[in-house]
Amino acid sequence: MLLIVLLFIQQLPAQQTRTEKDLLGEKQIDANAYYGVQTARALENFTISGVPTSFYPDYVKAFAIVKLAAARANTEVGRMKPEKLAAIEKACQAVMDGKYHDQFLVDMYQGGAGTSANMNVNEVLANIALELSGKQKGDYHSIEPHDDLNMGQSTNDAYPTAIKVALLLHNDKLTKEADALAKAFHKKGDEFKGMVKMGRTEGQDAVPMTLGQEFHAFGNQLDAEIATLRKTEMYLCEQNMGATAIGTGITATPGYADKCAAELAKITGKPIVKSADLIAATSSQQAFVIYSSALKSFAITLSKISSDLIFLASGPRTGIFEINLPALQPGSSIMPGKVNPVMPEVMNEICFKVIGNDVTVSMAAHSGLLQLNAYEPVEAIAIMESQGLLFKILPLFRKNCIDGITANKNILDKYITQSVGIVTALNPVLGYDKTTELAKEALQSGKGILELIREKKLLTEDQIKKLLDPAALTGEK
Repeated sequence: MLLIVLLFIQQLPAQQTRTEKDLLGEKQIDANAYYGVQTARALENFTISGVPTSFYPDYVKAFAIVKLAAARANTEVGRMKPEKLAAIEKACQAVMDGKYHDQFLVDMYQGGAGTSANMNVNEVLANIALELSGKQKGDYHSIEPHDDLNMGQSTNDAYPTAIKVALLLHNDKLTKEADALAKAFHKKGDEFKGMVKMGRTEGQDAVPMTLGQEFHAFGNQLDAEIATLRKTEMYLCEQNMGATAIGTGITATPGYADKCAAELAKITGKPIVKSADLIAATSSQQAFVIYSSALKSFAITLSKISSDLIFLASGPRTGIFEINLPALQPGSSIMPGKVNPVMPEVMNEICFKVIGNDVTVSMAAHSGLLQLNAYEPVEAIAIMESQGLLFKILPLFRKNCIDGITANKNILDKYITQSVGIVTALNPVLGYDKTTELAKEALQSGKGILELIREKKLLTEDQIKKLLDPAALTGEK
C-alpha cells in the first residue's frame, strides 16, 4: 500500500513556480499567483490575525484608486509612457470592479508602516497589467512593481491615502444606514405623537412629555451624529500623495502631487486636495483621530439610546414597561416565558468595541516618531473594524428592533395619573414651598396631585384644565 502511495505522489505534477528576487535574495513564487516576492515574505512573517487586506473590499478598491490616480498624474507630467498607463488603468479598473481581490493576502497586522500592504498592491497590479497585455506574470522588464506602480510614491504617502479613500468610500455606506435608522426613530415619533407619558431625570419622575417627543429626540440625536460623521470627511479629503518618504517629495516629479490630488477627486467624487504641508501631513494622524472620535461619539449615542430602550421596555410586570420590543427569541435556558432585549444588547456590545477601537487609534497616533507613524496599520484595522461593525448592526437594529416597537398606552396613562411630576407646573401660581408640600403629601398618602388640589380647593377646574393638562405641558398642544 505504501508503495502505491509513493508511486502516486511521484506521478503528481510538481507545482509550477517562477523565480523572483528582492533585497534578501531569490524566492520561488506560485506561477499562478499575481502577488510577488515581497508579498510572499509578508505572508511568512505576519501570520497573525488571519484577516487579510481583502477582508475589506473598499480598502482594496481604494488602493487601486490611489494607484490609478498616481499613474495618470505621472503620465500628465510626462514621466510615465501612455502605453504603460493604458495597461495599468485596465488592471486598476479590474480591481475596482471587484476582481482579483483574493490576491490581496497580507495580514492587516504588519510591521513596516504598511510597506507589505503597499507592495502587495504594487505586485498584483503589475502582474494583472502584464497578463492583460499578453505578457507573463513576473516579466517585470515591461511593467515593474516599484518603478511603475510605485512611481513617484512611497508607502508613506500611498498607504495613508488609500486608508483615507477607503474610509471615505465606506462612510457613504455607513451614513446611509445611519440615516435610515434615524428615520425609523422619527417614524415612531410620529406614530407615538399623542401618547402622553412622564419624562424622567436621574431615573426619577420629572415632567410630562409625549412618547413621540422621546422617539423624535432619539432620531435627532442620531441626525446630529450623522452630520458630524459627514463633516469629518474634510479631514480625510486632505491627503499627502507626492510627499513620498517624509514629505519632501524626493523621487516625485514637479507638478505630480497636485495632479494626483485632482485625479483622486475626479475618481472618487470627493473634494480631495493636497495638504499644504506634506511633511506635517506625513507625520500627523489628525484625520484618523478625528474620524475615529466621530465614530466613537456615534457609538456612545447609539449605546445610550439602546440602554434607554432596555429601561423603557423593562418588565413586563415589575419594570417600567412603557414600550414593547419585538420578541426575537427565548431569553433563558431556565426561566420559562422570559424574552430578552437582545438587539439593544448586541448594539451595546458593538458600541463598546467601537469605543475601545478609538482608544487604540489614540494610542497609535501619539506613538509615532518624528516624520512617520509606523502604527498606521493598527489605526486602519481599528477604524475599518468600527465602520464595518456599525454598518452591519445598523440595519439589523432597525429592522429587528425599532420598526417593531409598540407602546403600552395603559401604562403611560397610569404613570401620568399617579405621578407627582406635574406639580412642577404649579410653581408660578402656588410657589415652590407650597408645591413641595403638595408633592410630599402626595408621596406619603399615595394620592394624586390633582386629587389633593381638589380636596384643598387650591385651584378652580378651569385653572386645573389650563395649568395641568398633561398634553399642554408637553409643548405639543
